Amino acid sequence: MEIPARVEDFEALHGLEDPLYLAIGIFDGVHRGHKAVVAAAVHAARDAGGVSAVLTFDPHPSQLFRPDSATRLILPIETKVGLLQEAGIQVVIGKRFDANFAAIAATEFIAHLKQALPTLAGIFVGSNFRFGQQRIGDVELLKATGKEAGISVLSMERLQHGGEAISSTRIRHALEKGAIETANALFGYNYGFQGSVVAGAGKGREFGFPTLNLPWAPKCAPRYGVYLVRSRLLGTKEWQAGIANYGVKPTVAENAEPALEIHMLAATDLEAGSVLEVEWLRFRRGERRFENIAALKAQIASDLKWAKEI
Repeated sequence: MEIPARVEDFEALHGLEDPLYLAIGIFDGVHRGHKAVVAAAVHAARDAGGVSAVLTFDPHPSQLFRPDSATRLILPIETKVGLLQEAGIQVVIGKRFDANFAAIAATEFIAHLKQALPTLAGIFVGSNFRFGQQRIGDVELLKATGKEAGISVLSMERLQHGGEAISSTRIRHALEKGAIETANALFGYNYGFQGSVVAGAGKGREFGFPTLNLPWAPKCAPRYGVYLVRSRLLGTKEWQAGIANYGVKPTVAENAEPALEIHMLAATDLEAGSVLEVEWLRFRRGERRFENIAALKAQIASDLKWAKEI
């Protein structure tokens, strides 16, 4: 069968004849630890002439168990799928996590997967993986039930950075603090997003610092403030440096919704309608209210000097 790049449930793979090697997890952020699990599945599939896949969940299981305090996702599902495919995964199963799936007993989890995916040959997870009703299943149970079903199970030890395990929770905390360099080190790539430039109010141009305005409303937002970024027109290779302000602009736009504005360090012909890739590189300062516009302009000039020196 022709292997689809993304499916929403197991039924789409019922015609698969090749052995399936499945990495299971939320993989929010697709960080270095996630990529180690994914790489193991990809290599096993290549060695066996099989198919590499990821089983992840959309929405996040926390939406079912604690909807009022659900986990704030680092990446939208589309970005996560793209990163998993870049890592070599052939098909991403973005299964809906509902009450029926949550009720599967841990001892029946492997049997459920095998029935839904008959060619399942291998499962790959992180060492802290939990599964089954009330999350009582652990890696040891997964290996034991996998052995009974003739399915190999490989668990990957958590990667460390700075003496601590790499985790999505740690990345969320880094973003909240504006520790973008730490977040990028944990990701293994630069934090970023894609967006379309829209026409702004022209305030930046009035101040002598024209900006590109991009609508952006991440669920797990970085700290309000000023950052060194780089951006490029989608589909091109040349990056351009700039400084970005993400926040509510308290000096000039009281009670505004959070917004992202980028001032390029060099002249640019980018304009409204341009679709940009933006990557965050360094944190400069937190957002604050200035006494007047003159004080704001002086600070922006200082921010620009800092960015250009870097």
